[in-house]
Amino acid sequence: MKNLQIATAQFENRSGDKSYNLSMIRNLTKKAAADGADVIAFHECSITGYTFARHLDKEQMLKLAEFIPDGPGIKALTEIAQETGVAILAGLFEKDADNKLYKAYVCVNGNGLVAKYRKLHPFINPYLTPGDGYVVFDLLGWKCGILICYDNNVIENVRATALLGADIIFMPHVTMCTPSTRPGAGFVDPRLWERRHEDPTSLRQEFDGLKGRAWLMKWLPARAYDNAIYAVFSNPIGMDDDQLKNGCSMILDPFGDIIAECRRLDNDYAIALITPEKLQQAGGYRYRRARRPDLYGDILAQPHVPEQKVVWMK
Repeated sequence: MKNLQIATAQFENRSGDKSYNLSMIRNLTKKAAADGADVIAFHECSITGYTFARHLDKEQMLKLAEFIPDGPGIKALTEIAQETGVAILAGLFEKDADNKLYKAYVCVNGNGLVAKYRKLHPFINPYLTPGDGYVVFDLLGWKCGILICYDNNVIENVRATALLGADIIFMPHVTMCTPSTRPGAGFVDPRLWERRHEDPTSLRQEFDGLKGRAWLMKWLPARAYDNAIYAVFSNPIGMDDDQLKNGCSMILDPFGDIIAECRRLDNDYAIALITPEKLQQAGGYRYRRARRPDLYGDILAQPHVPEQKVVWMK
């Protein structure tokens, strides 16, 4: 494997405005390409917008969703990849020939679709169908996986993707700054975003506290460290429908260390050098080799009825 330059991006998307969102993806990809990026990753539903979908009925969702790989979103991403020479990962709502709806995330290069993943634990809209499998694919000589937002909170998903061979796991999100039972959680006042240039300090305190980044730091580094993988976290910044999101898109190495992070209170991207040596130097590599599935294989595989729908901010 050769070294890679991977970028992770954040931007303020517009609900249902694919043309605008794709123009932002194009702009940030061009800038990252000029900085030497080989790959760039965007957030969950970065093409379509996300939170507004909680208000849509099935017909509206079907109108918003696209066929993959034949829809206009994939074609647009392919054109951007051809223009820039950069592989692009981005998210959208997908529909199939049976009018089933999925939360999808794709990897596209100049030749078209490289990989597609469907979120295993979708919510935001009751008409979404859960995905039924993991995805590991080749990208520029590296094995890569994808897990969308809540999928990463179920730790077995990350371990399973790593055991299937993933060296890099792309983790697109739309997260943080929402109410929860955890202490310190809650919305961030949109007025702080409107005044971010006059008063960045107040907004940064909210974004970096327990409503945002401090919560992320409770678990995200552990996913990279325990599994000895590079974690590429992408998240929007600014208003997503009526909710403010805090960005802080970042890349973590197999030691669980942050090696690049977006810190601007604006559309942004950050680039990190991904090197293969760390994959075996990190403790998680040894831990995986020391596993004793004979002790707990049956425990992990015992019958279980999963929660089908996550109730979230209707």
